Amino acid sequence: MRVEELLNEIQDMMNEAKSVPLTGGKSLVDTEKVLDILDEINDTLPSEVRQAKNIVSDRGQIIAEAKKEAEEIIRAAEERKKQLVNQNEIVKEAHAQANEILNDAKAKTSDMRKAAAEFVEEIMRKTDESITAQLTELRKTRQNIKMTQKVSGGSANTNM
Repeated sequence: MRVEELLNEIQDMMNEAKSVPLTGGKSLVDTEKVLDILDEINDTLPSEVRQAKNIVSDRGQIIAEAKKEAEEIIRAAEERKKQLVNQNEIVKEAHAQANEILNDAKAKTSDMRKAAAEFVEEIMRKTDESITAQLTELRKTRQNIKMTQKVSGGSANTNM
């Protein structure tokens, strides 16, 4: 910034300089003062150039750091995406296993109900057969008792 100020100062000196007549527009300036300003420009210019180079260098470093940070963010996002995909796959697998377990449970329940119904039917059939057999035996016994009473009653009537 200092160089600009010094150049502006030279320009102001040139604008304020008195024209020398018959010289075709040439002006009279304080040469020593102009040379002092030019020396100051020469002294200041390298530091400003260094400062500009540092800014450019810093700019490159800042851009490099920003790129590095952006790459890290992208890498982290991709890793997170992979984790989410893996979690999604795990969830899908868990659902598939849950459905398989549920279907197995339904099949086993159906088989157990069928077996229980067959067992109950078998028990009821055997009970029915047993009761029928006992009823038949009971009826035979009653018939025998009636026959015995008739025979006993008929002999008692003949003895009298």
